[in-house]
Parts: sequence; C-alpha cells; structure tokens
Amino acid sequence: MFQTIRKRDGREVEFNPNKITEAIFKAAKAVGGEDRETAMFLTLEVMKLLKGRFNGHAFGVEDVQDLVEKALIETGHAKTAKAYILYRAQRTRLRDAKSDLMDIVEDILAETNRENANIGNSPSAKMLQIASASSRRYYLNRLIPEEFSFAHSGGDIHIHDLDFYAKTLNCVQLPLGELLQRGFHNGHGYIRPPKRPGSAAAQAAIILQSSQNDMFGGQSFPFFDTDMAAYVGNASEDETYQAMEALIYNLNSMHSRAGAQVPFSSINVGTDTTPAGQMVIRNLLLAYEAGLGRGENPIFPNIIFKVREGVNLNPGDPNHDLFKMAIRVAAQRMNPTFSFMDSSFNRRYTLEDRSEVAYMGCRTRVIGNRRGPEVTERRGNLSFTTINLPRIALKSNRSLGKFYPELDRMMDLVCEQLYHRYKVQSRLLAKDLPFLIGQGIYRDSENLRPCDQIEEVLKHGTLSVGFIGLAETLTSLVGKHHGESDEAQALGISIIQYMRNKVEEASDRYDLNYTLLATPAEGLSGRFINLDKKEFGCIPGVTDREYYTNSFHIPVSFPISTFDKVTKEAVYHKYTNAGHISYVEFEAPPVHNLDAVEKIVRHMRDSDMGYAGINFPIDFCDSCFHRGVFADDTCPSCGSADIRRVRRITGYLSTIDRFNDSKQAELRERRAHGF
Repeated sequence: MFQTIRKRDGREVEFNPNKITEAIFKAAKAVGGEDRETAMFLTLEVMKLLKGRFNGHAFGVEDVQDLVEKALIETGHAKTAKAYILYRAQRTRLRDAKSDLMDIVEDILAETNRENANIGNSPSAKMLQIASASSRRYYLNRLIPEEFSFAHSGGDIHIHDLDFYAKTLNCVQLPLGELLQRGFHNGHGYIRPPKRPGSAAAQAAIILQSSQNDMFGGQSFPFFDTDMAAYVGNASEDETYQAMEALIYNLNSMHSRAGAQVPFSSINVGTDTTPAGQMVIRNLLLAYEAGLGRGENPIFPNIIFKVREGVNLNPGDPNHDLFKMAIRVAAQRMNPTFSFMDSSFNRRYTLEDRSEVAYMGCRTRVIGNRRGPEVTERRGNLSFTTINLPRIALKSNRSLGKFYPELDRMMDLVCEQLYHRYKVQSRLLAKDLPFLIGQGIYRDSENLRPCDQIEEVLKHGTLSVGFIGLAETLTSLVGKHHGESDEAQALGISIIQYMRNKVEEASDRYDLNYTLLATPAEGLSGRFINLDKKEFGCIPGVTDREYYTNSFHIPVSFPISTFDKVTKEAVYHKYTNAGHISYVEFEAPPVHNLDAVEKIVRHMRDSDMGYAGINFPIDFCDSCFHRGVFADDTCPSCGSADIRRVRRITGYLSTIDRFNDSKQAELRERRAHGF
C-alpha cells in the first residue's frame, strides 16, 4: 500500500509496517502486555488511518506516530497509549539533546567555551569542553529528575558545574601543614616531607595541582603562613623569597585537568605572629609584588590577607607592617584581597584552635558544621545552585504577595535538588577521588578503604543556594535598586534575610550544612537575562543589559561613592554565610594614594564586611614589557598591539580576552567610585 516514508532529516526511505508493530508491542510490554497479535491488529488500524488521511500522498515519521497514538486511544488501549506517548517524548528529548550537543561541539572546535575565564584555548581545553558538554546533556536527560532538569533548562535555576554532577566535589581548604609533615602520594610515588623552604613551596604547588585534578572547584591553604613557618626557621630572607617566587611561578604555569587550566589556588595569610610566619608573609607579598619574570601581573594564587585587631590592624600590632605591605601590594596588583576576622560572623573563630575563617578567591566561605567541628580546614563546598531572582520578581508583576510564595517554592526546589546531588555524590567510592580521599585530606576520610562509599565524609561539606540580580529584582518590584532608594535597600535586606532563614530550615530538615551564597556570576551572568528577555521582553533597569548584576552588588554603572557602596553592600555579608565579596573600582592603580586604600579597607572592616578587595585596570605590553593603563589597543611606550589587560572577573583575576560576552559588557560599564 505504501512504498516510502519521510525521515525527520528529509530523506525518504522504504516504509516498513513491522516497525509500527514493534513500537506498539514495546509500549504494551511496558504496562504488562504480552499479546503481539493485538499489536499486529493495531498496526492494521494505523494503516487504515494512514490511507484515509494521506491516500497516496507523502507522509513522515511524526505523522505515523500521531496516528499510532490515535489508534491506541480509540481502540481502548489507554495504558499502552500513555506508555507510547512517554516513550515518544523521551526519544524526542534524546534526539534534541544529541542535536544540541553536535552544535555545541562544533562551536567548541572553533573556540573554547568561555564560561570559565581560567580555561584556555588549547587542544586539551577543547577536549575537556567537549567532554563537559556531553556530560551536561547526559545528566540533564538521564540522571537528574525532570523537575530539576526543566527548571535548569528553562532558566529558573542554574546547576553550577553540571558536567561534574555525579563525579566529584567543588572545593576544599587543604591541610598543608599535615601533608608536608607526613608526606603524601600523588599517584606516581611517595613525596617525602621537605626540609627547606624551596622544597616545601614546590610540594605546596604539587598539592594544589593534585587536588585540583580530583575536583571541579578551587583549592586553598587556610593557614599558609603558619604551615610554611616550620620550613623557614633556619632559612635566610633570600632563600625564603626564592621559595615564594618559585611558588608563584609554578601556580601561573603548571596545569591541571589534563592541561586545560592552571590550578584555581588561594592562599590565606596574615595572622601568624611568629618570626618564621612573618617571614613567610613578607616574602610571599614581596614576590607577588615583583610579579612574573618580566613584571607581568600574576593571575594566581589569590592571596587573601586576614585582618584582625590586635594582630595586624593598628600601629603596635605585631604584624602591622605586613598589613601596610599588603595595602601597598594590593594597590599595584589587585591582590591581596582582604578578609576581616573581626566581623560579627567571623570573630569567634581563632588561629589558636585552627578554626580561624579562611576564604577562597572566588568568595567561598565554609565554617559552620552541624555534624562535626566548626573549622575551615579539610572541608569545602560540595555543590551550589543559583536561583534566578529577577525572574521571580518579573513573574510577580510587582506584587510581594506573589513574590514571596514563588521564592519559597524555588528555594524548596533548589534545596531538594542539592540533596539529590548530595546523594549522588555520596555513592562515589574513595578510589574515585584518589588524592582528596585516598590521601585522607577530607575530614574523616583517613580510614576509608578504596571501595568504601564517601557519604560519611560528605556530611562535613556545604550545600549552597545562590542568587544573582538583587538589583534588577528590586527594580522590578519597586522601581529602584538598593543603591538608589532606602526603601529598596530595606526590601533587599528582607529578601536575603528570608532566603537565609530558608536555608537554615533546610539544614534542620536534611541535617546537612545548607548555606546561602552570593553567587559569583561569571558564566551565568548572561544566561539568565537572555532567557528572560525572550520571555518578558526588554524592561528598563531589569532586562535591558547583557548581564544581571553580580549577587547583592549595586550595579557597576551606577554613580555612587566608595564609602556609600561599601556601607550599602556590607549588610548582606552576614546573611550570605556560604561566601560573599565586595569591591570598589579605581580608575588606575592607586600606588600613590595608599592612605586612601587603607581608609577604604578599614571602612570595609568597620562596616562588618567579611571579604573584599579593590579593582583597577592593569595593562602589560608583551613586546617592551611596559606596564600601566593603556588608553587604546596599543602600547603607549612602543606602539605594539601585543598587550594584555588584567581585570578582576568575579573574585579572581584574568586577562579580558578570556571574559565571556556578558562579562565583557559588564566590564565596559564599570565606573570608578568617587570618594
């Protein structure tokens, strides 16, 4: 009766009615049926429908499937029809995923995806990105429950590092002192304990690299000055400087993740007051200030200087000269950033019991622990998912009575999704993370055998609910953002406080460490707003840019004084216990205005911030090595176009050629803050 059928790609192939029979029989078996004769009878019904509808004209696969559904329903086989419809929908989803994946691979082969500015454009980086794209499609279509998958794909939420959903954890604060003291194995042989600062620094770099290969997030040393002090006691200033210089060189050149990126490394210093600890801090800062071999600005490590009254803040404090040095170096290099140990939420943790809070360069903070000690070391964030806060406001149509119930629903959904991911991660075996777990680095992992699951270890980690776009949310709800209006500021505080209360409820419900994160909006900054423009159109102050504003920040283009910006943003730090960062912008490196930098840092501390830094342009010529702020795309000294521009992207530094389009747009709109 029929000779050919049109495939989805337009090709015409031989028509085979047996395929209809097989499809119906598979659907019947899915609901307990075993009667192939009925499937054959139903095939004849489909053939009759085809003849009646097309009568010799061409038809396609989708036409046949529509009529199969019709025949099943009209002949009373409702259960089989439902199974067939579900199977058809699943096949459609898989086909779409494969098609999307091929498009993504094609793009990656042309240029590496720029969701992460620390990913290069090398062949290894391209292979990593292709594998990542495949993994994301697999998890969304096969592993993650539909309600979470749809919420992510539709732009209600963003599951960060989706490509690693079931394979590893986010980040960790590494016990450097312990690893150096006992030695470690990185997969190719035992590394014995060092004796001199040079070998200790070299091993520190290897530890960061080895741990990065096991994880998808950052690696940090919470007590670098204290842990390195044991190896510089009998060393000279010069030997210690050489060790710190080598560490910085290594962290800007050695690669992890199959050669795709340098380790995302952070080093916390500032509060060790022993002579050896002071020597470590001093020479680390001096080596970072000197830069790389031709004076280039180091990208890594992120150096975080811990500020504490009685230790380094004021004249007479034992490390006050190091605090002044940190100010000087930051005024040239943008690093170090500053963490404030006297803030209301950090002050009770101390160096003496090694509970002192440490941050990561991106902003991550891990300290509270429901099922173990409240310490930073040997713990980290397990995963985080961000809520599209402006979309909730847009859906609410300026009604707080609609906004809060929808926020409530979305918070519950994300907490449930994070718990699903936690249970998936819990099924990992110790041998799946050979350095992190195999070397007993994560808390309580030291007694696990290779084939043991790691759930007992994961209870110490954090699960974080993130958010971006508070400014656009407030504009949508009340017409102004928190930089413009006290009313908006009060509402912003109320919203973030509400979210913090919800994560506390989740902690009680799941007995896990749920926390609230001021999301570092890098790859995500443009994704949400592009989806929202399609759904809601271009709304002034909300969807009229190429990015949503980072977390609780005041929009980068808004004219505001440095001190007002700090005061308004500071209040949000205490609620975002998973991590936060604020920064102010200078037009140029403030190397001749160190008093102003210090006043700003002190104001950040006095305003109850937890973590903050300063931003300004740094340009470098690769031809003549001139460094400064270049007005155009050529070096003002030699005229070369071979220049690099270093800026802070979220919490860490990068060259702007690695910024994605949305962050490029944000960068163009950043304006210096007045005094």
